[in-house]
Amino acid sequence: MADRPRDLAERMARRRKMAGKPGHAAGDGYLRETFTLPRAAARERAQAFFARYPKAGYMSAVETWRELPGGDIEFTMRRPPSAD
Repeated sequence: MADRPRDLAERMARRRKMAGKPGHAAGDGYLRETFTLPRAAARERAQAFFARYPKAGYMSAVETWRELPGGDIEFTMRRPPSAD
């Protein structure tokens, strides 16, 4: 039987809650790290991340990003756990 919309919403909320914890996969096998840094530092952190876990070899990515009212950038980097 298909899930009710409420069941689906609750399952997605649990995944979202767990994904925010350092080093925890969101059910899809990826590890995520979220940073909040000034623009220049955010760019440097992302470049260092891609230098350590190249996109082509590890399927690393900037999953989400946004500019906060104070000018800082909040972003989430994603990589598979096998990149360790």
